[in-house]
Amino acid sequence: MKTENISAGLSRRDFIQKSALVAAAVAAPYVNTKGQVVGANSKIGVGFIGCGGRAGAHFGMVKRIRDDLKEGVDIVAVADVYRPRMEQKKKQFNVPNGYMDHRELLANKDVDLVCIATPDHNHGYSAIDAIQAGKDVYCEKPVTHWRQFELTKKLAEVVAKSDRVFQLGTQAMSDGAWHQMKKLVKDGLIGQPLFGETGFFRTGDWGERGMHIDDPNAKPGPDLNWDAFLGDAPKVPYSVDRHFRWRLFRDYAGGPVTDLYPHCLTQVVDILGVGFPSEVVGLGSVSRYPYELRDVPDTFSLVAQFPGGVTISVIGTQANDFEGTDPRGAGQRQPIIRGWDGSLTILQNKQIVFTPTNTAKEKQRQLFPIEHGEDNVEHWRNLLECCRKRSKETWSPMDLAFRTQTILQMAVKSANEGRTAKFDKEKMTIV
Repeated sequence: MKTENISAGLSRRDFIQKSALVAAAVAAPYVNTKGQVVGANSKIGVGFIGCGGRAGAHFGMVKRIRDDLKEGVDIVAVADVYRPRMEQKKKQFNVPNGYMDHRELLANKDVDLVCIATPDHNHGYSAIDAIQAGKDVYCEKPVTHWRQFELTKKLAEVVAKSDRVFQLGTQAMSDGAWHQMKKLVKDGLIGQPLFGETGFFRTGDWGERGMHIDDPNAKPGPDLNWDAFLGDAPKVPYSVDRHFRWRLFRDYAGGPVTDLYPHCLTQVVDILGVGFPSEVVGLGSVSRYPYELRDVPDTFSLVAQFPGGVTISVIGTQANDFEGTDPRGAGQRQPIIRGWDGSLTILQNKQIVFTPTNTAKEKQRQLFPIEHGEDNVEHWRNLLECCRKRSKETWSPMDLAFRTQTILQMAVKSANEGRTAKFDKEKMTIV
């Protein structure tokens, strides 16, 4: 059988042109949060809600875009319910404004865009507050907590009704492979879409137990707003572990199903173009790390069925880090996208491979070079470009986050209750 090498999606010329458009967008006039067109060299003011570990990475990326890439962006405000973290970031990055209440940050007229990197259960509330305050949003994954489906729905409605720009922190969506595969599916190469399979594998629970405890003697008071940390979670007495190691607890996190799977599931949902699932089954367990405080699983699998016959499966664990022969990202398993006429996957981290089924005799095996890989800085630059152009078509928009998070929330509900979770599309609710 003849093998062809055909580029899909972005050609090299397209990619160069895309880069030029990004540069042009940076030089273009910017429409600020008040609807005012300001100068081409004016800066987008970024405010950070949350100053913990993951936020630190985002501070560094924005600083790099500002200092190394010389783009019009600056860090103008920070907020955290724990004052020492807020003050540390304020001093480290020479930020003029610091707050313990994110609503004060949102009232700052110099803030055009917010980066939300708080515990999961506070994401949705901060994002809604930001949109309603007229700010654009970069929100870390998961977009909401596993028990907050109604909040997810409300956030999706608020974003849809606004003119604000939203990007979810699933930086894997910056990888050109997924956009190329989406185009191939849309163009009919695999025929009728049938199945998507993916997963995420790690060894170690450093994301939870290894979280840094800033101060073992920290206590609620003027420098720590425990009630603000708890938000809508159960009201419990202060605990150093709950505060600093919040990923151990179901009240604030969900384990790999919500912490890791947004990174591998989002692109599969996007590639297949599916809406909301009709039913989801989830199974979770603590297989390797029975830490005395841990009540989130370290291993989780799910299967989601969609109207029209498409199925998506996700398997993963923090007890084994082998993800396949062609690793692409830390522990992220190569997705396989199957259709009636053939399948798409990744070969040696460089090419998309189409393999026809035995019945699709008119189709040939094809290789599509991947134009560019995952880059979190480019994920940020995509958001900044969309802010300047006032385009809501980011690489990881809210409508995609809503569909993906619904799958994960249904999977956790299924695992918790030991039965299939079903979705009522007419009422837009999990039943």
